[in-house]
Amino acid sequence: MYLSLLKLNPRSRKAMTEATRPYELHRTLIKAFPNAKEGGPGRVLFRLDIDHKGNNISVLVQSQKEPNWSTLTDSGSFLSEQPQHKSFNPTIAVGQMLYFRLRANPTIKREGKRLGILQEEEQIAWLRRKGEKGGFEISSLITIPEGLVNDKMTDKAGSPHKLSLLSVRFEGILKVTNTSIFHQTLKCGIGSGKGLGFGLLSIAPPGKG
Repeated sequence: MYLSLLKLNPRSRKAMTEATRPYELHRTLIKAFPNAKEGGPGRVLFRLDIDHKGNNISVLVQSQKEPNWSTLTDSGSFLSEQPQHKSFNPTIAVGQMLYFRLRANPTIKREGKRLGILQEEEQIAWLRRKGEKGGFEISSLITIPEGLVNDKMTDKAGSPHKLSLLSVRFEGILKVTNTSIFHQTLKCGIGSGKGLGFGLLSIAPPGKG
Protein backbone atom coordinates (compact mmCIF):
# COMPACT_ATOMS: atom_id res chain seq x y z
CA MET A 1 0.00 0.00 0.00
CA TYR A 2 0.89 3.68 -0.26
CA LEU A 3 0.15 6.74 1.84
CA SER A 4 -0.02 10.22 0.32
CA LEU A 5 -0.37 13.61 1.98
CA LEU A 6 -1.85 16.42 -0.10
CA LYS A 7 -2.04 20.02 1.12
CA LEU A 8 -4.90 21.90 -0.55
CA ASN A 9 -4.34 25.50 -1.59
CA PRO A 10 -6.79 27.73 0.35
CA ARG A 11 -6.60 30.26 -2.52
CA SER A 12 -7.77 27.74 -5.11
CA ARG A 13 -11.51 27.96 -5.79
CA LYS A 14 -11.53 24.40 -7.15
CA ALA A 15 -9.72 23.01 -4.10
CA MET A 16 -11.97 24.82 -1.63
CA THR A 17 -15.12 23.73 -3.49
CA GLU A 18 -14.01 20.10 -3.48
CA ALA A 19 -13.15 20.32 0.22
CA THR A 20 -16.92 20.57 0.76
CA ARG A 21 -17.90 18.13 -2.01
CA PRO A 22 -16.46 14.66 -1.31
CA TYR A 23 -17.77 13.08 -4.52
CA GLU A 24 -16.01 15.69 -6.65
CA LEU A 25 -12.84 15.36 -4.56
CA HIS A 26 -12.95 11.60 -5.12
CA ARG A 27 -13.26 12.16 -8.88
CA THR A 28 -10.17 14.38 -8.80
CA LEU A 29 -8.07 12.02 -6.66
CA ILE A 30 -8.90 8.90 -8.65
CA LYS A 31 -7.29 10.43 -11.76
CA ALA A 32 -3.90 9.76 -10.16
CA PHE A 33 -4.43 5.99 -10.49
CA PRO A 34 -4.75 3.52 -13.38
CA ASN A 35 -8.07 3.59 -15.22
CA ALA A 36 -10.18 0.53 -15.98
CA LYS A 37 -8.27 -0.24 -19.20
CA GLU A 38 -5.00 -0.18 -17.22
CA GLY A 39 -6.28 -2.54 -14.53
CA GLY A 40 -8.21 -0.10 -12.38
CA PRO A 41 -7.20 1.99 -9.36
CA GLY A 42 -7.62 -0.68 -6.69
CA ARG A 43 -8.88 0.36 -3.28
CA VAL A 44 -8.42 4.11 -2.69
CA LEU A 45 -9.37 5.59 0.68
CA PHE A 46 -9.02 9.22 1.70
CA ARG A 47 -9.75 11.55 4.58
CA LEU A 48 -10.02 15.32 4.63
CA ASP A 49 -8.36 16.90 7.69
CA ILE A 50 -9.00 20.56 8.50
CA ASP A 51 -6.87 22.57 10.93
CA HIS A 52 -9.11 25.55 11.60
CA LYS A 53 -6.49 27.34 13.71
CA GLY A 54 -3.81 27.23 11.04
CA ASN A 55 -6.24 27.38 8.10
CA ASN A 56 -4.62 24.23 6.73
CA ILE A 57 -6.59 21.67 4.73
CA SER A 58 -4.97 18.36 3.90
CA VAL A 59 -6.05 15.08 2.35
CA LEU A 60 -4.59 11.78 3.50
CA VAL A 61 -4.85 9.14 0.75
CA GLN A 62 -4.25 5.42 1.18
CA SER A 63 -4.04 3.32 -1.98
CA GLN A 64 -3.19 -0.16 -3.15
CA LYS A 65 -1.38 1.19 -6.22
CA GLU A 66 1.26 3.90 -6.42
CA PRO A 67 -0.25 7.28 -7.35
CA ASN A 68 0.91 9.70 -10.02
CA TRP A 69 0.11 13.09 -8.54
CA SER A 70 1.24 14.97 -11.64
CA THR A 71 -2.50 15.01 -12.43
CA LEU A 72 -2.75 17.63 -9.66
CA THR A 73 0.61 19.37 -9.81
CA ASP A 74 0.24 19.97 -13.57
CA SER A 75 -3.20 21.53 -13.13
CA GLY A 76 -1.99 24.72 -11.47
CA SER A 77 -2.83 25.91 -7.97
CA PHE A 78 -4.89 23.01 -6.55
CA LEU A 79 -2.11 22.13 -4.06
CA SER A 80 -0.16 24.53 -1.87
CA GLU A 81 2.96 22.36 -1.92
CA GLN A 82 4.36 19.27 -3.55
CA PRO A 83 2.52 16.07 -2.60
CA GLN A 84 4.25 13.53 -0.37
CA HIS A 85 3.82 9.79 -0.71
CA LYS A 86 5.50 6.67 0.64
CA SER A 87 4.99 2.92 0.74
CA PHE A 88 2.97 1.73 3.72
CA ASN A 89 3.43 -1.83 4.96
CA PRO A 90 3.29 -1.71 8.77
CA THR A 91 4.60 -4.56 10.91
CA ILE A 92 1.92 -5.31 13.49
CA ALA A 93 1.83 -7.79 16.39
CA VAL A 94 -1.01 -9.25 18.43
CA GLY A 95 -1.46 -7.19 21.59
CA GLN A 96 0.14 -4.10 20.07
CA MET A 97 -1.38 -0.80 21.18
CA LEU A 98 -1.82 1.83 18.47
CA TYR A 99 -3.18 5.35 18.29
CA PHE A 100 -5.88 5.56 15.63
CA ARG A 101 -7.99 8.09 13.80
CA LEU A 102 -11.08 7.27 11.78
CA ARG A 103 -13.61 9.44 10.01
CA ALA A 104 -16.61 7.18 9.64
CA ASN A 105 -20.19 7.05 8.45
CA PRO A 106 -21.81 4.84 11.14
CA THR A 107 -25.02 3.36 9.77
CA ILE A 108 -27.55 0.60 10.28
CA LYS A 109 -29.81 -1.08 7.73
CA ARG A 110 -33.54 -1.04 8.41
CA GLU A 111 -36.21 -2.13 5.95
CA GLY A 112 -33.64 -2.11 3.16
CA LYS A 113 -32.50 1.44 3.87
CA ARG A 114 -29.17 2.56 5.31
CA LEU A 115 -29.71 5.02 8.15
CA GLY A 116 -27.21 7.08 10.10
CA ILE A 117 -26.64 6.18 13.77
CA LEU A 118 -27.28 9.39 15.70
CA GLN A 119 -26.68 8.56 19.37
CA GLU A 120 -23.09 8.64 20.63
CA GLU A 121 -23.50 5.47 22.70
CA GLU A 122 -24.77 3.61 19.62
CA GLN A 123 -21.95 5.03 17.50
CA ILE A 124 -19.40 3.70 20.00
CA ALA A 125 -21.14 0.32 20.04
CA TRP A 126 -21.03 0.32 16.22
CA LEU A 127 -17.27 0.89 16.24
CA ARG A 128 -16.71 -1.81 18.87
CA ARG A 129 -18.61 -4.28 16.66
CA LYS A 130 -16.46 -3.29 13.71
CA GLY A 131 -13.40 -3.89 15.88
CA GLU A 132 -14.53 -7.37 16.87
CA LYS A 133 -14.83 -8.26 13.19
CA GLY A 134 -11.78 -6.24 12.16
CA GLY A 135 -9.05 -7.67 14.39
CA PHE A 136 -8.91 -5.03 17.12
CA GLU A 137 -10.56 -3.80 20.29
CA ILE A 138 -10.96 -0.26 21.59
CA SER A 139 -8.90 0.70 24.64
CA SER A 140 -9.76 4.41 24.82
CA LEU A 141 -11.90 6.59 22.61
CA ILE A 142 -13.25 10.06 21.96
CA THR A 143 -15.97 10.83 19.43
CA ILE A 144 -16.24 14.10 17.53
CA PRO A 145 -19.55 14.69 15.72
CA GLU A 146 -19.11 16.44 12.37
CA GLY A 147 -22.75 16.63 11.25
CA LEU A 148 -23.90 15.85 7.73
CA VAL A 149 -21.70 15.82 4.64
CA ASN A 150 -23.72 16.79 1.57
CA ASP A 151 -23.02 16.50 -2.13
CA LYS A 152 -24.66 15.37 -5.34
CA MET A 153 -23.69 12.92 -8.04
CA THR A 154 -24.93 11.81 -11.44
CA ASP A 155 -25.58 8.14 -12.12
CA LYS A 156 -24.76 6.26 -15.34
CA ALA A 157 -28.16 7.19 -16.74
CA GLY A 158 -27.42 10.87 -16.23
CA SER A 159 -29.86 11.33 -13.36
CA PRO A 160 -28.74 13.55 -10.45
CA HIS A 161 -28.83 12.21 -6.90
CA LYS A 162 -28.33 14.05 -3.62
CA LEU A 163 -25.93 12.62 -1.06
CA SER A 164 -26.22 13.20 2.67
CA LEU A 165 -23.98 11.20 4.99
CA LEU A 166 -23.49 11.42 8.76
CA SER A 167 -19.86 12.07 9.69
CA VAL A 168 -18.25 11.10 13.00
CA ARG A 169 -14.56 11.28 13.83
CA PHE A 170 -13.21 8.65 16.21
CA GLU A 171 -9.80 8.98 17.88
CA GLY A 172 -8.17 6.89 20.58
CA ILE A 173 -6.10 3.81 21.34
CA LEU A 174 -6.79 0.35 19.98
CA LYS A 175 -5.33 -3.08 20.71
CA VAL A 176 -4.64 -5.50 17.87
CA THR A 177 -6.27 -8.90 18.43
CA ASN A 178 -5.68 -10.57 15.04
CA THR A 179 -2.91 -9.37 12.74
CA SER A 180 -4.11 -10.85 9.42
CA ILE A 181 -7.65 -9.56 9.89
CA PHE A 182 -6.37 -6.18 11.07
CA HIS A 183 -4.19 -5.83 7.97
CA GLN A 184 -7.28 -6.49 5.87
CA THR A 185 -9.19 -3.86 7.84
CA LEU A 186 -6.45 -1.32 7.16
CA LYS A 187 -6.54 -2.18 3.46
CA CYS A 188 -10.31 -2.13 3.00
CA GLY A 189 -11.42 0.51 5.51
CA ILE A 190 -14.35 0.57 7.91
CA GLY A 191 -18.01 1.24 7.29
CA SER A 192 -19.83 2.78 4.33
CA GLY A 193 -19.09 5.84 2.19
CA LYS A 194 -15.51 4.78 1.44
CA GLY A 195 -15.52 6.58 -1.91
CA LEU A 196 -16.62 9.79 -0.19
CA GLY A 197 -13.86 10.28 2.35
CA PHE A 198 -14.96 7.82 5.03
CA GLY A 199 -13.49 4.60 6.39
CA LEU A 200 -9.74 5.27 6.35
CA LEU A 201 -8.26 3.89 9.57
CA SER A 202 -4.93 5.62 10.17
CA ILE A 203 -2.59 4.34 12.89
CA ALA A 204 0.54 5.46 14.71
CA PRO A 205 2.48 4.48 17.83
CA PRO A 206 0.85 5.92 20.97
CA GLY A 207 2.05 9.46 21.60
CA LYS A 208 2.77 10.12 17.91
CA GLY A 209 -0.79 10.54 16.69
